This record gives sequence, C-alpha cells and structure tokens, in this order.
Amino acid sequence: MIKVGVFYPAAAGATFDMEYYRTKHVPMVQKLLGTACKGAAIEQGLSGAEPGSPPTYVAMGHLFFESMSDFQKSFGSHAAEIVADVPNYTNVQPIIQISDVKT
Repeated sequence: MIKVGVFYPAAAGATFDMEYYRTKHVPMVQKLLGTACKGAAIEQGLSGAEPGSPPTYVAMGHLFFESMSDFQKSFGSHAAEIVADVPNYTNVQPIIQISDVKT
C-alpha cells in the first residue's frame, strides 16, 4: 500500500479552511482519482509534544493507493486541477511525502 501524505506546516500567518478541505477539496480529489484511490484520511493539528505548544502541521491529508504506478497514472492527468484548488483553502505551501505503508 502506498500513502501520499500532504503536510501543511503551521507558521505565522498561515491560513487553512478545514471545512473547505474536508467537504470540497478532498472529495474532488477522490472523484478525480477514481477507483485507484483506495481511501483518504484528514488530520487537523492540535498541539506539539509539549502541552499548549503549537502543532507542527496545521493539517495533514493522506491518500492511499495499491501501488506507485496506480498513484502516478491516476494523479498525472489531474495534477493541474488539484493544485489549482489549493489557494481556495490555504496560503501554505504543502510538503508531499510518498510512503510504503508497512503492517
């Protein structure tokens, strides 16, 4: 299983519309990627390790695929549309990490 993680760093002046991300962006991405996308998860940062400290990331999104080729085939033709929607919910430059999920 491949996980595509999209991390939105918390920083001074960062804005993030979680409602838009949850109800519009991620469902749009899932629809565009079709059956290649096996699932999605969204996380909202609450705190760092120390009580009361700010979170490292304001939000994280995760998409799951059976293989790297499934991700690449489904994402490639929709990348421009997906990226074009980012300013609708955040001013943060996301960090992407693709991981091989081990169980």
